[in-house]
Amino acid sequence: MSRYILTMTSLLFIFQMGFSQEIPSKEWQIETALMAVPLDYKKGAKVYGYDANGNFVSLREGTNDYIALASDPKKEKFSTAAYHKDLDPFMARGRELQKDGKDGKQIFDIREKEVKSGQLKMPDKSTLCVFTGVINSETKEIENPYVRYVFYIPFATGESTGLPTTPTPPGHAWIMDPGTHKAHIMITPPKSK
Repeated sequence: MSRYILTMTSLLFIFQMGFSQEIPSKEWQIETALMAVPLDYKKGAKVYGYDANGNFVSLREGTNDYIALASDPKKEKFSTAAYHKDLDPFMARGRELQKDGKDGKQIFDIREKEVKSGQLKMPDKSTLCVFTGVINSETKEIENPYVRYVFYIPFATGESTGLPTTPTPPGHAWIMDPGTHKAHIMITPPKSK
């Protein structure tokens, strides 16, 4: 029995060592998370990321209105995001529900109900920037960078904004999830070739 416990403890230690080695350094996470932040707000943005055990933590406190999220090391594709601090309760609630095992539709439905009841505060307008790219395996630099923009306007519709509700050519604005708590204007600039 003691041999079994020793083997399992060793395997757990090896697993944790291997997992922790996959987590990028705090400095790299901060640097790459800030790529999603508009230039005017980079210096004082708060940054969330991951500790050596993969736990979601605050990596840097902020002094302005922006919050940046480091790329999730458990996901295959590199993606960071930044948003106005008024959107943080909404984002934090989504992370909490995801941690509880809820899927995308369940998270949407729960937050919709909570926003409508006033239990979850959603700003009447807020911004989100999403930065994606490819990590160069040798230099660890981000290649093929791309930014898309999201402007949350809860419960807005095509009629209330004059925007189409279906994707339009790159660079043109359209409204996604119209009429819901998560209604937002999408702007996806054309990708450079």
